[in-house]
Amino acid sequence: MNDQTDVARNKEESRAAAQAALTPPVDVFEDATGITLLADLPGVPKDDLHLQVEAETLTIEGEVRLEVPEGMEATHAEVSLPRYRRVFTLSRELDTDKVSAEFRNGVLTLRIPKAEHAQPRRIDVEVA
Repeated sequence: MNDQTDVARNKEESRAAAQAALTPPVDVFEDATGITLLADLPGVPKDDLHLQVEAETLTIEGEVRLEVPEGMEATHAEVSLPRYRRVFTLSRELDTDKVSAEFRNGVLTLRIPKAEHAQPRRIDVEVA
């Protein structure tokens, strides 16, 4: 092993540490008209929450801001990484142009409706 190998390994370890993230728990519910995702993102302010849909991929990212009161320091911390990240592959049956999102009390609620062609429809039968 040489110095260049050590430098390359240190850069890779630094990059991995910078990209490390907590995986938030997410509940997914499906009904006839679409899906609803509920993601727990405690400590993330709305301004640091980032949602992205690209092709068939949904990415949820949030930066955690847990402030310690002045003059105090944490002796134990359950949250050791400063961000959340979760990526989902979406079905082509979903209409990603109509995603709606609500963020309240650290819980993100996403609603993704099914595309028209994927929704159930009633077929009338004619008597011949």
